Amino acid sequence: MQAKDAIQNLKAGNIRFVEGKVERSNQDSARIQSLTEGQAPWAIILSCADSRVVPELAFDTGLGELFVIRVAGNIANKSTVASIEYAIAHLGTKLIVVMGHESCGAVGAALANGGGSESLDHLLAEIKPAISQSGSTDINEVVKVNAQFSAKNLITRSSIISDAVKNEGVEIVSAFYNLSNGKVDL
Repeated sequence: MQAKDAIQNLKAGNIRFVEGKVERSNQDSARIQSLTEGQAPWAIILSCADSRVVPELAFDTGLGELFVIRVAGNIANKSTVASIEYAIAHLGTKLIVVMGHESCGAVGAALANGGGSESLDHLLAEIKPAISQSGSTDINEVVKVNAQFSAKNLITRSSIISDAVKNEGVEIVSAFYNLSNGKVDL
């Protein structure tokens, strides 16, 4: 599936989710069985690990449709980049969405200089450039810039992703999930 078609699918699914008219397709035993031979997800979603943000629900998708990577702050670190590279190089996925969300705790912790462990400090350090770039202390403004920053980082941190964007029709977009109503701004 081409990136533009995948974007339209995501938008349509999110409208159904917001309006409470979800289809819940591709979630039955026949779908489970069909996926034992392999997968062909039509979108990659790099999302926050926040329990309130579930891409498969927000976009009203079923099994095997989305390749979801979740990490606090939706950062483009080595592991998330490698996972995205896999989906592009081995599964042929053409759309990458980096999705931040309203009131992100990881961004809030980065704004407050929170941390407390080597691992957490490392994660929050990935968000600091977005704080600088945004020039703001408004958490939601920083979340939006952080998603854009992570999207750009995918290209600079990976020749596989960069080449796929240049030569294979792969597109990268950032998004913002509104906790208050479930709407995703793509």
